[in-house]
Amino acid sequence: MLSDPQSITISGTPISLPKTGTGPSTGTFTSADTTTSEVISHAYGKRVRRAARLNISKISADPLLPSANTRSTASMTVVWDVPVNGYTVAEVKAAWDGFAAQLAASSGAMVTQILGGQN
Repeated sequence: MLSDPQSITISGTPISLPKTGTGPSTGTFTSADTTTSEVISHAYGKRVRRAARLNISKISADPLLPSANTRSTASMTVVWDVPVNGYTVAEVKAAWDGFAAQLAASSGAMVTQILGGQN
């Protein structure tokens, strides 16, 4: 079981995410103002899928009606899709460490390029 609460820092601001939901294969952690949440889930079948999802939201001016505000949302998900047999946790973790390092290198330059539409 993951620790409760979880915490994340976004743009230098630490955010506490207490556990707000749980199920047999899912845990949800949500900030007090509900603008940030993390969902951790697991699916079992011929393959095992483990996912970590970050959801963010904010209130901003409606571009079509500037005098009104609207809620904007964004999310990002990491999915580890592995066979039931064949890889150890350590092997998948090693591959993830390399991938995460690649994404984080040069102050996240690759992520910036991907978010900008490059492939």
